[in-house]
Amino acid sequence: MSSLIVRHPPPQPAETRMNHRPTAIASALLALIASAASTSVLACASCGCTLSSDWEGQGFAAQPGWKLDLRYDYLNQNQLRSGKATISPAAASRIVDDNGENQEVEKFTRNRYYTAAIDYGAADWGVNLQLPYIVRAHSTLGTNSDGITPGAGGGEYDSKTSSLGDAKVIGRYQGFTPRHNLGILLGLKLPTGSHTQTGTSTDAGAPGSAPIDRGLQPGTGTTDAIVGAYYFDAFNKDWDYFGQATYQAALDSKDRYRPGNGLNLNLGLRYLGFATVVPQLQLNARRVARDSGDNADTVSTGGTLVYLSPGLAVPIGKQTSLYGFVQFPVYQNVNGVQLAPKITASVGVLFSF
Repeated sequence: MSSLIVRHPPPQPAETRMNHRPTAIASALLALIASAASTSVLACASCGCTLSSDWEGQGFAAQPGWKLDLRYDYLNQNQLRSGKATISPAAASRIVDDNGENQEVEKFTRNRYYTAAIDYGAADWGVNLQLPYIVRAHSTLGTNSDGITPGAGGGEYDSKTSSLGDAKVIGRYQGFTPRHNLGILLGLKLPTGSHTQTGTSTDAGAPGSAPIDRGLQPGTGTTDAIVGAYYFDAFNKDWDYFGQATYQAALDSKDRYRPGNGLNLNLGLRYLGFATVVPQLQLNARRVARDSGDNADTVSTGGTLVYLSPGLAVPIGKQTSLYGFVQFPVYQNVNGVQLAPKITASVGVLFSF
């Protein structure tokens, strides 16, 4: 990766920072909206938590106008978990699930998300459009393995997909208070991503293409409703905070599959005392129900995750800022046996027009 030289503006006195504070946080809901379900296109709970990618996109939408958020998320799911603990592939292969079937033993799922979010905001309302492009590699030993080698007829396969995911359109209203710091969210996840992609069978007895699990497809095939609320305020001139809750539920099913409903809770704290960098800390929690339907994994999907997410935002001029976050799991409780990431990372750039 090439290095980036950033020219920072000179430090400003505290009173100047206070006078410009509404402008500095004027993009107020972009990353909040963009994070409302940005990683929830993954069906399993262990795929990661929502993350409010840049504080300048959450609240204080005092300045109307357009914003563009370009974000990259990396989630490497390479750790098998059952309930609250890790589990070895060999131990997982000996489990018979609640349906009386041998447990599938997955090897890894590497996810790369490239998301563009376009936002328009006025003082009391705004609308946000998110468009993700998903690159995902997955490998599974199937249901007849010993945890090391696959067994015949177990449905083992490898896959790599690069495709548009499910788009989201989310509106907001924040005219409840004079400070516009309390708002509601209402939107839709649209079935723009494919849900019929195939991989390559690694079963010597059944060569050729193999269907990819519905929870690992670029799209769910369903239209989902998204509702939420948020609040932000300041402790003093240097410290402020926010809280956000969103709930996403499928309104229909597609080809005998319905993704589990999900609840996301985000809390954030940031420090504004530095002129050239804004440290931030978030607590991100996610609770997802099991998927349902004849083509769904109704055992090893869903669960509860809590992540601690430190990050930084670096303003570059008056209309651009860079941001980066790392998420560390502090609590993981998954249904059945699932792959989970040990750490996730997000970086991006936010433009205001």
